[in-house]
Amino acid sequence: MIRMITFSLLLLFSASIAAQEINWISFEEAVTEAQKEGNTKKIFVDVYTDWCGWCKKMDKDTFQNPEVAAYMQENFLMVKFNAEGKEPIEFDGRTFEYVPSGRRGYHQLALALLKGRLSYPTVVFLDEEMKMLSPVPGYQKVDPFMQIARYFGENIYKEQDWKSYSATGK
Repeated sequence: MIRMITFSLLLLFSASIAAQEINWISFEEAVTEAQKEGNTKKIFVDVYTDWCGWCKKMDKDTFQNPEVAAYMQENFLMVKFNAEGKEPIEFDGRTFEYVPSGRRGYHQLALALLKGRLSYPTVVFLDEEMKMLSPVPGYQKVDPFMQIARYFGENIYKEQDWKSYSATGK
Protein backbone atom coordinates (compact mmCIF):
# COMPACT_ATOMS: atom_id res chain seq x y z
CA MET A 1 0.00 0.00 0.00
CA ILE A 2 2.79 2.43 0.92
CA ARG A 3 4.59 1.57 -2.32
CA MET A 4 1.45 2.34 -4.29
CA ILE A 5 1.02 5.71 -2.56
CA THR A 6 4.70 6.53 -3.07
CA PHE A 7 4.47 5.55 -6.74
CA SER A 8 1.31 7.67 -7.18
CA LEU A 9 2.95 10.69 -5.57
CA LEU A 10 6.06 10.23 -7.71
CA LEU A 11 3.89 10.04 -10.83
CA LEU A 12 1.98 13.17 -9.80
CA PHE A 13 5.23 15.03 -9.04
CA SER A 14 6.71 14.00 -12.40
CA ALA A 15 3.60 15.20 -14.23
CA SER A 16 3.71 18.59 -12.51
CA ILE A 17 7.38 19.03 -13.40
CA ALA A 18 6.68 18.11 -17.01
CA ALA A 19 3.90 20.70 -17.06
CA GLN A 20 6.46 23.37 -16.22
CA GLU A 21 8.45 22.95 -19.41
CA ILE A 22 8.53 25.75 -21.95
CA ASN A 23 6.90 25.08 -25.29
CA TRP A 24 9.40 26.71 -27.64
CA ILE A 25 8.05 27.67 -31.05
CA SER A 26 9.59 29.09 -34.22
CA PHE A 27 9.58 32.78 -35.03
CA GLU A 28 7.11 32.13 -37.86
CA GLU A 29 4.74 30.30 -35.50
CA ALA A 30 4.91 33.23 -33.05
CA VAL A 31 4.05 35.69 -35.85
CA THR A 32 1.05 33.55 -36.81
CA GLU A 33 -0.13 33.25 -33.18
CA ALA A 34 0.40 36.96 -32.49
CA GLN A 35 -1.80 37.87 -35.46
CA LYS A 36 -4.71 35.73 -34.28
CA GLU A 37 -7.82 37.47 -33.02
CA GLY A 38 -7.77 37.77 -29.23
CA ASN A 39 -4.04 37.17 -28.74
CA THR A 40 -2.93 38.75 -25.46
CA LYS A 41 0.56 37.32 -25.23
CA LYS A 42 3.73 39.23 -25.88
CA ILE A 43 6.60 37.55 -27.71
CA PHE A 44 9.84 36.44 -26.08
CA VAL A 45 12.78 35.52 -28.31
CA ASP A 46 15.81 33.65 -26.99
CA VAL A 47 18.54 34.45 -29.53
CA TYR A 48 21.27 31.82 -29.26
CA THR A 49 23.95 29.96 -31.19
CA ASP A 50 24.85 26.27 -31.05
CA TRP A 51 28.39 27.03 -29.82
CA CYS A 52 27.38 29.47 -27.04
CA GLY A 53 28.15 27.97 -23.63
CA TRP A 54 26.32 30.73 -21.73
CA CYS A 55 23.25 30.11 -23.89
CA LYS A 56 23.26 26.45 -22.83
CA LYS A 57 23.77 27.43 -19.19
CA MET A 58 20.83 29.84 -19.34
CA ASP A 59 18.68 27.10 -20.89
CA LYS A 60 19.57 24.75 -18.07
CA ASP A 61 19.64 27.10 -15.08
CA THR A 62 17.04 29.74 -15.95
CA PHE A 63 14.56 28.47 -18.55
CA GLN A 64 14.21 25.05 -16.91
CA ASN A 65 13.41 26.63 -13.54
CA PRO A 66 9.74 25.76 -12.81
CA GLU A 67 8.81 29.32 -11.77
CA VAL A 68 10.40 30.82 -14.88
CA ALA A 69 8.89 28.20 -17.20
CA ALA A 70 5.38 28.61 -15.78
CA TYR A 71 5.45 32.41 -15.84
CA MET A 72 6.92 32.67 -19.32
CA GLN A 73 4.62 30.05 -20.81
CA GLU A 74 1.59 31.82 -19.34
CA ASN A 75 2.53 35.33 -20.49
CA PHE A 76 4.61 34.99 -23.66
CA LEU A 77 4.82 33.20 -26.97
CA MET A 78 8.23 31.57 -26.48
CA VAL A 79 10.60 31.61 -29.45
CA LYS A 80 13.98 29.92 -29.69
CA PHE A 81 15.94 31.58 -32.51
CA ASN A 82 19.31 30.39 -33.80
CA ALA A 83 21.23 33.54 -34.78
CA GLU A 84 23.16 31.47 -37.32
CA GLY A 85 20.13 29.74 -38.84
CA LYS A 86 20.19 29.40 -42.61
CA GLU A 87 16.46 29.50 -43.45
CA PRO A 88 15.00 32.79 -44.80
CA ILE A 89 12.25 34.35 -42.66
CA GLU A 90 9.49 36.64 -43.91
CA PHE A 91 8.56 39.29 -41.35
CA ASP A 92 7.15 42.79 -41.41
CA GLY A 93 7.16 42.95 -45.21
CA ARG A 94 10.79 41.90 -45.49
CA THR A 95 12.78 38.71 -46.11
CA PHE A 96 15.57 38.14 -43.60
CA GLU A 97 18.32 35.77 -44.70
CA TYR A 98 21.52 34.14 -43.56
CA VAL A 99 24.64 36.17 -44.32
CA PRO A 100 27.92 34.23 -44.66
CA SER A 101 30.54 36.19 -42.75
CA GLY A 102 33.79 35.02 -41.20
CA ARG A 103 33.77 31.44 -39.92
CA ARG A 104 30.09 31.30 -39.05
CA GLY A 105 27.91 34.06 -40.46
CA TYR A 106 24.67 35.41 -38.99
CA HIS A 107 20.98 35.71 -39.73
CA GLN A 108 19.72 39.18 -40.68
CA LEU A 109 16.75 38.80 -38.31
CA ALA A 110 19.16 38.23 -35.39
CA LEU A 111 20.99 41.40 -36.38
CA ALA A 112 17.69 43.32 -36.47
CA LEU A 113 16.39 41.89 -33.17
CA LEU A 114 19.70 42.60 -31.42
CA LYS A 115 19.89 46.12 -32.86
CA GLY A 116 23.15 45.40 -34.66
CA ARG A 117 24.96 43.91 -31.63
CA LEU A 118 25.48 40.19 -32.14
CA SER A 119 26.01 39.05 -28.56
CA TYR A 120 24.86 35.73 -27.11
CA PRO A 121 22.82 34.96 -25.23
CA THR A 122 20.45 37.87 -25.76
CA VAL A 123 16.75 37.69 -25.06
CA VAL A 124 14.31 40.00 -26.80
CA PHE A 125 10.90 41.15 -25.62
CA LEU A 126 8.29 42.16 -28.21
CA ASP A 127 4.79 43.44 -27.48
CA GLU A 128 1.54 41.85 -28.70
CA GLU A 129 1.90 43.62 -32.07
CA MET A 130 5.48 42.35 -32.40
CA LYS A 131 7.00 45.78 -31.78
CA MET A 132 10.37 45.83 -30.04
CA LEU A 133 10.28 46.44 -26.29
CA SER A 134 13.91 45.66 -25.54
CA PRO A 135 16.78 43.27 -26.15
CA VAL A 136 18.46 42.11 -22.93
CA PRO A 137 22.01 40.86 -23.52
CA GLY A 138 23.90 38.39 -21.37
CA TYR A 139 23.32 35.42 -19.12
CA GLN A 140 20.54 36.00 -16.60
CA LYS A 141 20.06 34.07 -13.37
CA VAL A 142 16.52 33.21 -12.25
CA ASP A 143 15.75 36.17 -9.94
CA PRO A 144 17.08 38.96 -12.19
CA PHE A 145 15.44 37.28 -15.18
CA MET A 146 12.06 37.12 -13.41
CA GLN A 147 12.33 40.81 -12.52
CA ILE A 148 12.89 41.66 -16.20
CA ALA A 149 10.16 39.27 -17.39
CA ARG A 150 7.59 40.77 -15.00
CA TYR A 151 8.58 44.30 -16.02
CA PHE A 152 7.51 43.53 -19.59
CA GLY A 153 4.96 40.77 -18.94
CA GLU A 154 2.90 42.86 -16.52
CA ASN A 155 3.17 46.08 -18.57
CA ILE A 156 5.10 47.86 -15.82
CA TYR A 157 7.29 49.36 -18.58
CA LYS A 158 4.28 51.46 -19.67
CA GLU A 159 4.15 53.32 -16.34
CA GLN A 160 7.61 53.12 -14.83
CA ASP A 161 11.12 53.37 -16.22
CA TRP A 162 13.47 50.42 -15.68
CA LYS A 163 15.79 52.28 -13.32
CA SER A 164 12.97 53.14 -10.88
CA TYR A 165 11.43 49.68 -11.12
CA SER A 166 14.68 47.77 -10.67
CA ALA A 167 15.61 49.90 -7.66
CA THR A 168 12.49 48.67 -5.84
CA GLY A 169 13.86 45.13 -5.84
CA LYS A 170 10.63 43.52 -7.13
